[in-house]
Amino acid sequence: MEWTSWIGYLAACLTTLSFLPQAIKVIVTRNTQGISGLMYVMFVCGLVMWLVYGLMIEDKAVSMANFLTLVFAMPILVIKLRRG
Repeated sequence: MEWTSWIGYLAACLTTLSFLPQAIKVIVTRNTQGISGLMYVMFVCGLVMWLVYGLMIEDKAVSMANFLTLVFAMPILVIKLRRG
């Protein structure tokens, strides 16, 4: 694997895992008061588009990073939309 691929995978891991603490906090507390619902709707839509793009160009780093970030971001969005 080339060093550029390692950088891409490292960047994907860091940005993806950065959402995990927020997802855990929201799931445990159910508190989304300080989170913008519109921002999360737009963010989740962007993640879906990046995932589709990654699949279309057959880029594993892009696909996996956006899939996992979507898994972490979706519960936050669902709780935010249900609780207001």
